[in-house]
Amino acid sequence: MTNKTKHPVPPSSSRPLWQRLALRRLKFLAFVAVFIAVVLGGSYLFAPQWLMRADIKRQAMAAHVEQHSVQAGDTKWVYFEGGKGPTLLLLHGFDASKEVWLKQMELLTPHFHVIAPDLPGWGESTRVDGASYNIDAQASRLQAFVETLGLQRFVLVGHSMGGAIAGVYAAEHPEHVAELALLDSFGLKTDQNEFSRNAMSGKNPFQYDNREEFAKATALAFAKPLDIPGRFQDVLIKRNQDNRAFIERTFNELRDPSQYLSVQNRLDQLTMPVLGLWCHEDKITDISALDSLRNGLKNASAISTSILIGCNHMPILEKPDETARILTSFALSH
Repeated sequence: MTNKTKHPVPPSSSRPLWQRLALRRLKFLAFVAVFIAVVLGGSYLFAPQWLMRADIKRQAMAAHVEQHSVQAGDTKWVYFEGGKGPTLLLLHGFDASKEVWLKQMELLTPHFHVIAPDLPGWGESTRVDGASYNIDAQASRLQAFVETLGLQRFVLVGHSMGGAIAGVYAAEHPEHVAELALLDSFGLKTDQNEFSRNAMSGKNPFQYDNREEFAKATALAFAKPLDIPGRFQDVLIKRNQDNRAFIERTFNELRDPSQYLSVQNRLDQLTMPVLGLWCHEDKITDISALDSLRNGLKNASAISTSILIGCNHMPILEKPDETARILTSFALSH
């Protein structure tokens, strides 16, 4: 009788087909995961601006808005737009951009047609060398934007510097502004605070060259420290440095009484319903501005005020749900 040698059977070939396919899939997924980790890690270290742009696109998709651009006057305006219903036009503040409104737009687009531009000179909108970008000049440019888009009547919402531009525009073009909402707005008489004293002495706190200075600058506007990855901070610091001359020039323009009292001097011209929304602990525009607003609105058809607790100068980011709820109620109540 002949003895037959039995060769061991490789364990893998003894596995059922479904197991072998599952293992291949797991190996592929593991490779993809490692690849993505390497790409993301490399992008974070060497090109963090790519990740920031990707996150902005993600937020814009969640808000159901698209980015557009249009030439109006001397400016190529870049803006987000989306939603259906009454139109809300949102104006950002100093050294900011349209992206600060993305969370608000996510909450507002189910009920409204919302537009949030980069104001001329800021963000992706163009800047004319040597031109003025004070409150009056920006209000004039805003009219060109409104005319180019063919907007008729809308709710105008302005935050900080954008609030001053909104207030001046509403006084000069009441035919377009159905309602006016001012959020921690610049342009009103306030009690002095540390920020205003430093500003009037010529000290600009919106300049930063490293992460420590960035933390100090953002602490002026936010009640809690911002949780921003370090390499993302570096991108924002570089952007601030690249725009330093423009930031400094515009900051100095806004130190003129005609600018920091630009809305105060026009309160009696505001005839539409007006909302004043403030964070109680605002370190930039003191909450006393809300009293100036209330007392100066002699001809407004309605006056609404709201005070939020637990935020500083950025209710649109620090208290997004409450801010959106107040804006929605105000916009739909008149």
